[in-house]
Amino acid sequence: MLKEEAKRELISILGSEYVKDDPQSLVTHSYDGTPMLQSLPDAVVYPSSTEEVSQIMKVLSRHRIPVVGRGSGTNLCGGTVPVQGGVVMVMHRMNRIVEVDMENLTATVQPGLNTKQFSTHVESLGLFYPPDPSSMSISTIGGNIAECSGGLRGLKYGTTKDYVIGLEAVLANGDIIRTGGKLMKDVAGYDLTKLLVGSEGTLAIITEAILKLVPPPKYKKTMIAMYKDLYGAARTVSKIIENRIIPATLEILDNATIRVVDDFAKLGLPLDMEAILIIEQDGDEEAVERDIAVITEVCKSENADQLSVAASYEEAEKLLTARRSAFTALARLRPTTILEDATVPRSKIADMVIEINRIAKKHEVQISTFGHAGDGNLHPTATTDARNKEEIERVEAAFEEIFEAAIRLGGTITGEHGVGMVKSPYLEWKVGPAGIEVMKAIKSSFDPHNLLNPGKVFAKETRKRVVIQRG
Repeated sequence: MLKEEAKRELISILGSEYVKDDPQSLVTHSYDGTPMLQSLPDAVVYPSSTEEVSQIMKVLSRHRIPVVGRGSGTNLCGGTVPVQGGVVMVMHRMNRIVEVDMENLTATVQPGLNTKQFSTHVESLGLFYPPDPSSMSISTIGGNIAECSGGLRGLKYGTTKDYVIGLEAVLANGDIIRTGGKLMKDVAGYDLTKLLVGSEGTLAIITEAILKLVPPPKYKKTMIAMYKDLYGAARTVSKIIENRIIPATLEILDNATIRVVDDFAKLGLPLDMEAILIIEQDGDEEAVERDIAVITEVCKSENADQLSVAASYEEAEKLLTARRSAFTALARLRPTTILEDATVPRSKIADMVIEINRIAKKHEVQISTFGHAGDGNLHPTATTDARNKEEIERVEAAFEEIFEAAIRLGGTITGEHGVGMVKSPYLEWKVGPAGIEVMKAIKSSFDPHNLLNPGKVFAKETRKRVVIQRG
């Protein structure tokens, strides 16, 4: 329960309408998009300005009350579950586009702005904001920044970190800092902008962002390649890049995902394919047509069973929407859906999918795999039932082996979902003990009393890593 004195101080800043501690508000903000994780906060607050955030943080710092910044709660790593109680700070009232600067091609926005609404607005002005997380119709810019969200266009255009060039943020003690700006070059001291992007709300509360915009592509073409040989699909990915072609989108779906997505989206896909690649290229028309011609030849050389190019914008959007709906389609199968992510070098995509399938079979669990083949970011997704404790234990054991396999193949435990609570026991596997100590020192310098999103990123205990051999 929130201290009465602290509650009175928060109400004096925000008004009683924007300080909630009723059961419904607490339960609503006790979980996020991650299954099987829940913890009640002591209160929920809704600031409307940077100054209010600063005043709130001064109160919480004085009373040593933890705080979790929150957008729409779509993250999949337990990043916004208030595991130590305290206050959840919901940023939805801070949802304005402050400015679109047509001379500098930047936008200044508040963190509660919906990603899709922002993208649509920018496009209406003849500009382009490339980051496109699958949750973009629900998620917020602030949440995207906190997790350094990726998306289907990440291969060619990069992820959220590549478009955040300036930030306004409030530290744990209430101080306001500003980093970067409308600049393409800035090496004045440490790059605090990049440090805060992807820090999962553990270093500061972001209250404003300056985002880089780019001219939109003039022309797009989308195609689909179907394979009865998984290695053929994986080799295609590598060969496309070897040909100095970087597609805007290069996605892979395995057989289990193909079946579910086809049932959901009614695309009429052949269900005997081991893998499907969805490929989109954009740019000048002549260059796109040339690239698609080369990609087609590469697909044929790797024995693609079927090839087709979308005949219209609507057909292309249907293909990409079907890919974006993979999680939704899989979620219909069982009561609990656990969507994970792991990244490996592009050349190891087939090896990783085969490892995932082997591990799933070993533990007798259902795992489908899809993801961003072009940048090696796969999403193994388990469909299960949280009420079946024994099955959940097998699912967790399977994912532990999957994370280990990703590292063994030269990859990492997460490419875009973040560490949060879910991946924290495995972080040391990737960065090593010295890396953990450096990160903890950074956290301590920003937040000496561990008030900002405590219980995330750093695990109480690292899982013992056992290298699993095939067989």
